Amino acid sequence: MEYRKFGDTVYIRMDRGDEIIGCIMEVCEREHISSAVFGGIGGCSEAQIQTFIPETGDFETRTISGMLELVSLSGNIVSGDGNGLFHHTHAMFTYKEGGRHCTAGGHIASITVLYTAEIELRPVVGGTIGRESDPETGTGFWKFL
Repeated sequence: MEYRKFGDTVYIRMDRGDEIIGCIMEVCEREHISSAVFGGIGGCSEAQIQTFIPETGDFETRTISGMLELVSLSGNIVSGDGNGLFHHTHAMFTYKEGGRHCTAGGHIASITVLYTAEIELRPVVGGTIGRESDPETGTGFWKFL
C-alpha cells in the first residue's frame, strides 16, 4: 500500500495481497482521521460479502473468489466508544462463473486485492461523526459529535 494526501483528501493505492478495509483503517490511524467517507475501484481476488438478517440480528456471509472486478466501493469510517474506529462498507463486484457474467454486492467484511485498488478517502472537516448503537437492531448508526 502507498498513499498520498493532496489537500484534505487521501489517495490510496493498494497492491496484490493487501486487504482493503484494513489498509483504509491503517491510513486513518496513521493520519489521525476520526471520521471519513471513501470510494474506490480495483481488481480483487476474494471478498467476504455480508447480508444483515433483521430477524436474527446477524449477518450471513458469502465468500466469492477469482478475478473480481471491484466496480464500486463506498463506505465510511466513524469514531466509536473508546476512540476506536468502525467501518461501514458496501461494494459491488463483477466476475465470471461457469462461463457467464455475474454480479455480487452488499455489506463488506473484507476484500483482498488481486492486482490493484485505488481508493479516495475524504476525511470529515470541521467536525466528527461517531457511532451510536441502535437497541432495536443492534447495529450502529451515525452520531454527530
